[in-house]
Amino acid sequence: MATTHPKFRAAAVQAAPVFLNLDASIDKAIGLIEEAAKHDAQLIAFPETWLPGYPWVIWLDSPAWGMQFIQRYHDNSLVYGSPEAARLTAAARKNKITVVMGHAEKAGGSLYMGQWIIGPDGETIARRRKLKPTHVERTVFGEGDGSDLAVWNTPQGRMGALCCWEHLQPLSKYAMYAQNEQIHIAAWPSFSVYRGGAHALGAEVNNAASQIYAVEGQCFVIAPCATVSKEMVEMLCTDDTKKQLLLEGGGFARIYAPDGQLMHTPLAETEEGLVYADIDLGMISLAKAAADPAGHYSRPDVTRLLLNKTPRDRVVVVQPDAPQDMARHGDDEAQLVSARTDMLTAVAASTRAD
Repeated sequence: MATTHPKFRAAAVQAAPVFLNLDASIDKAIGLIEEAAKHDAQLIAFPETWLPGYPWVIWLDSPAWGMQFIQRYHDNSLVYGSPEAARLTAAARKNKITVVMGHAEKAGGSLYMGQWIIGPDGETIARRRKLKPTHVERTVFGEGDGSDLAVWNTPQGRMGALCCWEHLQPLSKYAMYAQNEQIHIAAWPSFSVYRGGAHALGAEVNNAASQIYAVEGQCFVIAPCATVSKEMVEMLCTDDTKKQLLLEGGGFARIYAPDGQLMHTPLAETEEGLVYADIDLGMISLAKAAADPAGHYSRPDVTRLLLNKTPRDRVVVVQPDAPQDMARHGDDEAQLVSARTDMLTAVAASTRAD
């Protein structure tokens, strides 16, 4: 019997949050979720740290200047299991839609750049953290671990997610491709800072990164991208120099097919709204037939990737009455050491052969 491939409509958000206001931003998010559902979308994706907004202060001045915003940013970041988080799961369930929320995750005293995949039943499919915050982001956010380079089964297909310049990390991308990713969420903050100067931060390079990801991984890429609102500029740009660094707009939400084609008409960069595309996973097999980098188009005898997906918890509590758990963790470490040993042995053998 022939395989039938899932078909569905996806939506990518291009909008500004209510900056540093978690409750009001969740109100806005729920409105966008409802709008997407009314247009028959089964998946909606939000930009990087959309709750409570990307912390543009880190690009505008010194860390000392930016500290005036830090407590408010912490207080308005999302905590899993909180009443605010429950509002999002309820919205997904009510509208029967998969939601991928980009947010600042507060866990204990630290913040992480999170992506939360909520199923149409309101249940959590996955929670991930940006593996390595980029440049000055490291003054605000902590790091993820190898378990965050993962692809999950969802009602729409095998879905993965990365944030912003994680799409410039070749090894991380390859780790995702190798897990048979079909739908990729590429979350971006906004292309509003240092316009005209630092081209690597602009729309041309970063949209190209999303497009290349679609072609390399032979998957659909849903790339939400926030805008910077007039209110955000007024709050953050306290002098003329800052007003030249951070501009209003910067929204470039895109959805790309596995062959790299743009699947919709873009919105103007200052316009808020949703972009939609009708996804047919059957297109993937055509792209894979040409070049599958983790399959027939690879050369594992020449290059291979070592992926350690062991969660790296800061504190591991070992209970005396749980020898099986202790053994399991030991097995994980033993497997990692074995994999490293095998790789080093293979490299040494290859070197001797040369």
